[in-house]
Amino acid sequence: MILEHCDIEIDPQKSPAFEEAIIRGVETVIAHSKGFRGYKVNHSVESPERYVLLIYWETIENHTVDFRGSAAFADWRAIVGPYFVKPPMVEHMTLVGKSA
Repeated sequence: MILEHCDIEIDPQKSPAFEEAIIRGVETVIAHSKGFRGYKVNHSVESPERYVLLIYWETIENHTVDFRGSAAFADWRAIVGPYFVKPPMVEHMTLVGKSA
């Protein structure tokens, strides 16, 4: 399992519209992609312009090749891209440990 960590910065005045858009984008576009296993969206308390999108993929290639190489990626960016202040920082992670 791969965790995609996507750090997003938006104009905080657009938070309500962005929150609707990011959930709609994940649930109508990304969720239908090969290897998609779930997601979480978090909003920073201290930095109102910051959101973190976490997407669980079966493999890294499901994100980097299957999703990013598909038309669905352009569909996703059309929904959420207009809110980005700068390109999101994306990293892929593996699980080292967790609590019960």
